[in-house]
Amino acid sequence: MYTVKQGNTLEDAKWKFKSDLHTHSIVSGHAYTTLMENIDFCSSEGIKILGSSEHGPHFPGGPHEAYFHNMRIIPRKIKGVTVLRGCELNIMNVQGDVDPGFERFRKVMDYCIASLHELVVAPMSLEENTQAIINAVNRYPEIIILGHTGNPNYPIDQEKIVKLAKEKDIIIEINNSSLGNGSRKGSRSNCQRIAELCMEHGVKVILSTDAHINSEIGRFDRSIMLLDEIEFPEVLVMNEPEKLMRYLHERGIATDVD
Repeated sequence: MYTVKQGNTLEDAKWKFKSDLHTHSIVSGHAYTTLMENIDFCSSEGIKILGSSEHGPHFPGGPHEAYFHNMRIIPRKIKGVTVLRGCELNIMNVQGDVDPGFERFRKVMDYCIASLHELVVAPMSLEENTQAIINAVNRYPEIIILGHTGNPNYPIDQEKIVKLAKEKDIIIEINNSSLGNGSRKGSRSNCQRIAELCMEHGVKVILSTDAHINSEIGRFDRSIMLLDEIEFPEVLVMNEPEKLMRYLHERGIATDVD
């Protein structure tokens, strides 16, 4: 098990966490700032890496696949902010199918988050939810982050999913919005247990905001509080820009970014 040195908390280290890979803009259909407004905010706040990860095309109100295909024109750096091209894919069924059209834009993506959403797929049994995630990860190597796995509406075999992340060297998201009073109520205890399993098995996590307005980007307060309660080690947190880019480059991702 990974341990944290006494007195060394993530709250103390949060100044290093200048990457947010789960963010949305108005093209997701239910967010409230543009991509450029998100970038401007990151630039003003000292956030170094912005992952733009709009909902996949099958999400109600989500962007057409052409939007993702055209992300190749977005400059790698804007106003000092590295912009990564992402997508929050919808897992569609127990077979692990994702959004129709992904095959046509997958080569443009730097990374994908895989998530289960109530507006896309009805909650299934624990076994089916678990198998859906496993199948999606096995089918699509672009998936490097598992989104809001603590959602109580989609119970999973938590240890099996954490071991999958270890085997594939992918990242478990600690979703800040899941820990408040809005989205996915009742997630906190699940998120804590998943984080404990990540610590036990040495699995990487990433703090994310799931921001739908720019003022939320980079605000990880609830996630940091949860992880500090269990003395989660900083070494497994992937939000430090240099650490994150090293991980991506080792996977052959965004190798044209410094």
